[in-house]
Amino acid sequence: MTIKQPEFLPMSRDEMDALGWDQIDVLLVSGDAYVDHPAFGMALLGRWLVSHGYRVGIVAQPRWDTTIDIESLGRPRLFAGITAGALDSMLAHYTAFRKLRHDDAYTPGGRHGARPNRASIVYTSLVRQTFSGLPVVLGGIEASLRRASHYDFWTDKIRRSLLLDSKADLIVYGMAERSLLEVAKRVDEGTSLRGIAGTVYACRPPEIPAGAATLPSHEEILAEPKRLMDATLDLEAQMHQRDGIFVQQAGDRAVVMMPPPEPLESAELDSLYDLPFTRQAHPAYDEPIPAATMIQFSITAHRGCAGGCSFCSLALHQGRRIQSRSPESLVREAKRLTHHPDWDGAITDVGGPSANMWGARCTAPSGSVCRRTSCLVPERCPHFKAEQAELTRLLRRIASLPGVDHLRVASGIRHDLAMIEPAYATALITNYTGGQLKLAPEHASPCILRLMRKPDFRLFEKFLTLFTRESRGKGKSQYIVPYLMSAFPGCTDDDMRALRRWFRERGWQPQQVQCFIPTPGTVATAMFYGGIDPDGNPIPVARTDAERIRQHHILLGKAQSAPPPRKGPPKPKGPRKPSGRNRGRGSRGQ
Repeated sequence: MTIKQPEFLPMSRDEMDALGWDQIDVLLVSGDAYVDHPAFGMALLGRWLVSHGYRVGIVAQPRWDTTIDIESLGRPRLFAGITAGALDSMLAHYTAFRKLRHDDAYTPGGRHGARPNRASIVYTSLVRQTFSGLPVVLGGIEASLRRASHYDFWTDKIRRSLLLDSKADLIVYGMAERSLLEVAKRVDEGTSLRGIAGTVYACRPPEIPAGAATLPSHEEILAEPKRLMDATLDLEAQMHQRDGIFVQQAGDRAVVMMPPPEPLESAELDSLYDLPFTRQAHPAYDEPIPAATMIQFSITAHRGCAGGCSFCSLALHQGRRIQSRSPESLVREAKRLTHHPDWDGAITDVGGPSANMWGARCTAPSGSVCRRTSCLVPERCPHFKAEQAELTRLLRRIASLPGVDHLRVASGIRHDLAMIEPAYATALITNYTGGQLKLAPEHASPCILRLMRKPDFRLFEKFLTLFTRESRGKGKSQYIVPYLMSAFPGCTDDDMRALRRWFRERGWQPQQVQCFIPTPGTVATAMFYGGIDPDGNPIPVARTDAERIRQHHILLGKAQSAPPPRKGPPKPKGPRKPSGRNRGRGSRGQ
């Protein structure tokens, strides 16, 4: 069945009636506000399902003390898909020092408090209360990275798979287009949801698939913290090699993790991004949504990141294999932008997880097994081929389109990769840097960089020299914004002092400094929890708040002060009541 794409996916009964829909097939519930932009997962998956003949409705940021918002569109015919949003809900709420954040870029007005802690669990409960027996599928970054037993920094405990704690039917992890479409087909046909690539389901031990590899159980990790590293490395390898079924037991239940699906090919990505996104927030909202304003005229050129940084969830969620859109698709999107009613002449970004990985590919022989944890460190794999010369031509082509006054690359780049192609680096610096360029050296210590899976700091220094020379040669006042990290596992106070000295010698005050947050599912989090490196060797870890704050202040050059006694995260406030048009004519718009 063919369904016409609506201007916006419906958020109210009135909108359903206007479309002639008496019932939706799939309900998508999100902790983010609804912005019809391809950078927002809910909009992307919703339009993807509509393009395959399914009617999709959205409930965005529902109140969690009532089921009124969840029931506003009626019972969906097939299933409910739930995501906490673009961030893990705990990370969205709390800082590295467990202090409550005061804003939320994915909420109208940027206000905090529109989603609950552990949103996936809360929203699943709401759907269960509202629609008895309806299949519930979890997705997004929170569900993906919590699909197995994981360390939760905010409670300092190992938690079970989110699937077990939420009592959902399925987790769809990673980029979910193929998996979610298969879920819709199977629910429609009335067949089993078990065995779908890119999904996680629970069963009793006798039902574990034959040949499945066994991860350390939940109880084994509780008894021996170092076992979390074993489980994390196995899941990382599964995501990269796209092979093997893994199972993890927790009590009398088993969590079965299917291998990821094949990524979308270029033609499929092209058709996905050709869908008619309005690039605007749903008209139910009275206030601007900060994240939407920031990325309205950005273009996603590719998915995936070959870097494999040990603290980053990107490779765990999108994979290390780069999936690039065709030049023609990117040019078409740029042309569409010039006809947008809000167009101001500037494309704010053409990029992805790392902007200069567009077109990169692995040239290893078919069937070969890659055991590397990164394509770029400790040195670039000879099979990893970047296309930065072609990327330079593509940027020039887009920048020369009628109506495009400015084109910027706002995504961070891999400076080690850029140095391989000086012509690209020069073009980026002189033509596509809008005053500031984001780089992430993260640290200067060789041993810490090795644990981070980041390149030698000398490459950052070489790029900095090139950046300064090219900027001055063009008479431009431009700056590099280096992203740095304090309190990373293995890091000592002396390491932070050495990094501080490097900046002080150059009269440079660090601005973008992030204290390491052990987010679920990453190798760095397993280092933090187990006190070991990936090879099992013991490393120093700044675990207490006093140690973490001290390292952070060393880099910032702040006076030391004793932190308050460690407590758990503050209790979240209750859901805010919607007001005025923000209710979306019967639906929850806040």
